[in-house]
Amino acid sequence: MQELNGEQAILLAIIAGRNMDWTQCQYLVVIVNYRTAARTNACLDRLAAEIASVPEACVVVVDNDSQDGSFQAIRDYIAAQQWPWAVALSAPKNGGYAYGNNFAIRQALASDSPPQYIHLLNPDTEVRPGALSQLHQFMERTPEAGLCGGCFENPDGSLWRNAFRFPSILGEVNRGLQLGLVTRLLRNHATVREMDDSTEQVDWLPGASLLVRRQVFEDVGLMDEHYFLYYEETDFCLAAHRAGWQCWYVPASKVMHIAGDSTGVTSREGAPKPLPKFVFDSRRYYFVKNHSLLYAAGADACWIICFAAWRLRRCLQRKPDRDPPGLLRDSISHSVFVRGGQ
Repeated sequence: MQELNGEQAILLAIIAGRNMDWTQCQYLVVIVNYRTAARTNACLDRLAAEIASVPEACVVVVDNDSQDGSFQAIRDYIAAQQWPWAVALSAPKNGGYAYGNNFAIRQALASDSPPQYIHLLNPDTEVRPGALSQLHQFMERTPEAGLCGGCFENPDGSLWRNAFRFPSILGEVNRGLQLGLVTRLLRNHATVREMDDSTEQVDWLPGASLLVRRQVFEDVGLMDEHYFLYYEETDFCLAAHRAGWQCWYVPASKVMHIAGDSTGVTSREGAPKPLPKFVFDSRRYYFVKNHSLLYAAGADACWIICFAAWRLRRCLQRKPDRDPPGLLRDSISHSVFVRGGQ
């Protein structure tokens, strides 16, 4: 078992004192917090009503070095509620989404009795009734499934029913041009898949609520910490796919998700904001790592040319500008043509 630092050892002792044996937790929910303590506590409130629906379930909150009192606030809230199934850990740095999840998962997998399932859950979510049990039951009866996730709700109650195909050059053409005829021709290559109420196998699902079988981590390893934010779950699902595991969309599991609460990148409200550098870095790294530098160059070229064509058409047709400011310029400056394979 991996040696724990003093604070982690104390926290595990606290867990044991509350009759929750870390080594016996078979369904582990991991929440990574960064400066959203109030949201995280609200997420835990909703989990309190659902945690008993799954045998031997527990929750670990990893604070990614928020340095704003988040860790203390979450730890104290858990203590005040006297929840025996929850604990907060403090990570030594803000290493990003993959790093924060791995901080807890690595310790769980090193235990004498590691969890059978690990549920990645964003702090800006609220699970709906049955959200955990629906995914757990699906995995129990579908041994070939290595990952599964459900349907998201917007804060206004409307449904956000999307799953995804793995990014590709043709997908970048479709994403860039935003032209109806091209979208119809490339519908089987579009990255975004609009889903219905059917349970279906898909390429990948968002890490905002994603259940992963332990054997997947054993087969492909932890998530790649080279990603700070974005594309890490895409990369992980692709690795699982290549190892023979299936990923499934299970709409019976519903989770309300406030997109972009920590970063603002994918917020569905207000005017779009410029995308931060790490979004472009993650995209470039994904294509280079999983395909090749040449493929990444092709994806960049297709995206830049097609998106430039869309920007010109938008101006000529006087369509509303809903693109993030400076997206074309930033796409060029962060492409492999400028940055190489870094």
